[in-house]
Amino acid sequence: MQSFQQDCVELALEKFRRGEISRRGLMAGLAALGAAAALPDPAQAQAAQRLVMVNWGGIANQGFGNNYGKPFEAANPGVTVVQDSTGPSAGRIRSMVESGRVTWDLCDSSATSAFLLGGMNLLNPVDYSVVDRANVIGPTFALEHGAAPYSFSSVLVYDSSKFATAPTGWADFWDLQKFPGTRLLRRDAAGALDAAQMALGKDIASLYPLDIRACLAKVREIRRSLVFWTSGSESEQFIRTGEAVMGQIWHTRAKVLEAESNGRFKFIWNQGILQPGIFVSPRGNPGGALAQRLLASMLANAAGQVELLKLMGNGPTNPNAAALVPEEFKKYNPTEPANARVQVAQDGRWWGQNYAQANADYIDMVTG
Repeated sequence: MQSFQQDCVELALEKFRRGEISRRGLMAGLAALGAAAALPDPAQAQAAQRLVMVNWGGIANQGFGNNYGKPFEAANPGVTVVQDSTGPSAGRIRSMVESGRVTWDLCDSSATSAFLLGGMNLLNPVDYSVVDRANVIGPTFALEHGAAPYSFSSVLVYDSSKFATAPTGWADFWDLQKFPGTRLLRRDAAGALDAAQMALGKDIASLYPLDIRACLAKVREIRRSLVFWTSGSESEQFIRTGEAVMGQIWHTRAKVLEAESNGRFKFIWNQGILQPGIFVSPRGNPGGALAQRLLASMLANAAGQVELLKLMGNGPTNPNAAALVPEEFKKYNPTEPANARVQVAQDGRWWGQNYAQANADYIDMVTG
């Protein structure tokens, strides 16, 4: 038989799980009830909760841990945010959820995966009563099943020693007569086909939907002058060694090339493809609704996002962050207003609906 006090404890725990009271408030209330010492083990575990944030390894452990995890821990005594660098691929998320053995709370994913996995009921919807949409710069950064505390861009990089004039966009990338030499693309349709559509003359303001057939044909035009990368370090290497004189790579790698070559390798923001660094929460995550509060904290933390820019090059997504970016970092920030306005925000919904077939056709074409 449940006593009134036990029911009060249960109600307090429910409020805690929903994020309506802090751990400190929970413990104070239970102490007033004389029930703190009688907390059952699961309740004790919830009062000292552990959240697992999954990234892709390397310096991301330090960046996400220091700038997202630690501030949340400081604001929520008893909560620990652990970094897992084993790589939250869409396949692994799907396997975890379908097996009922979910050990992850928040995963560094993508807009495409958010739409794909969300459509399969494998992700928790973002609770926008907890997560504030006003804390991101645009709708592509706050999706139904994920939100973005950082951004990145696919940009055009080139060897300035090879050309008398600088390329200004993807039409120049495809112009082998004016800009001769081998080109570099990622072995992935997302990004490559967006660039092809711009090379076909479509304006960035109305780029989507892409004409997949026409974009594939455009890539096929220069197929014999293309090489393909599968990792960021590999993309750098192709440019450094001269195996490619122009390429589409991530802005973080382009920054390294420019800095370490004393400006020989340059890149442009014009017609860059701005993409959200979407975090998703697998359905059945062990931390429950607390993960929503962590995500909300990440989006609200403009200062932490700027520190991430300094450390890793990830662009901030909080609209208040731009004013906090030091002058020397603005030229490398994809969401700096002057840089963002000349780029296209990649349509994750379109890619989520079309990626599987478009990428299969692209891979068949570039490997055939």
